[in-house]
Amino acid sequence: MNLEQIKAVYFVGIGGIGMSAIARYFISRGVVVAGYDKTRTELTEQLCKEGAQVHYEDNVELIPMQCRDKENTLVVFTPAIPSDHSELAFFREQCFVIQKRAQVLGTLTRTLKGLCVAGTHGKTTTSSMAAHLLHQSHVDCNAFLGGITKNYRTNYILSSSSPYVVIEADEFDRSFHWLTPFASIITATDADHLDIYGTEEAYLESFSKYSNLILPGGYLVMHTGLKMKPNVQDGVSLYTYSRAEGDFHAENVRIGDGRIIFDLVSPFGNIPDIELGVPVSVNIENGIAAIALAQIAGASAEEIRKGMASFGGVDRRFDFHVKTDRMVYVSDYAHHPEEIRHCLESMKELYSGRRIKVIFQPHLYTRTRDFYREFADALSLVDDVCVVDIYPAREEPIPGVTSNLIYDNLKSGIKRQRCMKNEILDVVRQGGFDVLITLGAGDIEDYVIQITKILQPLS
Repeated sequence: MNLEQIKAVYFVGIGGIGMSAIARYFISRGVVVAGYDKTRTELTEQLCKEGAQVHYEDNVELIPMQCRDKENTLVVFTPAIPSDHSELAFFREQCFVIQKRAQVLGTLTRTLKGLCVAGTHGKTTTSSMAAHLLHQSHVDCNAFLGGITKNYRTNYILSSSSPYVVIEADEFDRSFHWLTPFASIITATDADHLDIYGTEEAYLESFSKYSNLILPGGYLVMHTGLKMKPNVQDGVSLYTYSRAEGDFHAENVRIGDGRIIFDLVSPFGNIPDIELGVPVSVNIENGIAAIALAQIAGASAEEIRKGMASFGGVDRRFDFHVKTDRMVYVSDYAHHPEEIRHCLESMKELYSGRRIKVIFQPHLYTRTRDFYREFADALSLVDDVCVVDIYPAREEPIPGVTSNLIYDNLKSGIKRQRCMKNEILDVVRQGGFDVLITLGAGDIEDYVIQITKILQPLS
């Protein structure tokens, strides 16, 4: 089934951040879009306003009639959906064309020039930056992103003329192996998703296989010092980047008065005086990677400088909710030890000498089991840590795996707390900090509005 043949698309798990971006693509094409999700959210409500039909009960009877013609209906599902889901079982029994989200994205990278961002962390911010740089330039782009951009209030960008599509290349479930990139960034290969891969070696091999999917004549830009061995096809140009070294890097970094400005060194042309719209130091590297893609696609130096300064960030990525001289509150999606380390190092650099408190909700039992020591080490960068119970997502509990594994391994001298989710607001009211950071990919985000209301009067 090619894209032109499709008259209806049914999404099993339509409310996911990646799934909803593809749903928006099909809505923009005038295709009938419908789907199931477990929970009603702001995102699913917005999809309904845009024209999607969404329901929240696993019930075959609720599938619209327009989505029951298997000759012209594509079914898209997310791996997070359980195998015994009755609607998915119905489509399988009726022999519908069923694809993972990544397979649909793969089709798009074969019809457009894919600019893909892969890596353990930094994918969403880097790809969103790249999309913004290109969209506001003469090059323009399409984009399927893993977060809601503050500039556009969406995770999807449509262009009627650009040959480029920016895609967040997700390694979970080996999804990025469906892609055919023209150019790709690889930000990091710190082991993750070991419930899928089993070993770090298999995880690294998966990235090596991904690098071989880049088209001849394309580009691979890797962070310096990665453990993976690139395996690119003949004709693929290979570059490196980082904050301080590599083919793309920063010089003359200036941090102060809430601003970060740097000069870019690049094989495609140096650019002086780039200012970050979201001035946290981790965004220097994210910005360098995004600029590399923008330069490959042909954006000018002035367009890049303008785009970096106007980039507003992504929801749940260094998301400032309170920011005054007296009080700062930031929420962040970080759920891997290295993401947490980058976040806390950036915040300590930005708010040197301030009292920083972190409330962290671990995401997944398997990730906690595999990396509890690394989590504790990263969290110990600050002096005040509260560890919340694990958010299970798709997993069942594992005997002996609780947040206590992280709590018990925090470095001595750290002020520490353990709390349940329903105690988070009480922990915030206790105060004792100038900067509060809530971290995690689970439902800790549900408390952001209430935390903000508590802290605003103190700011």
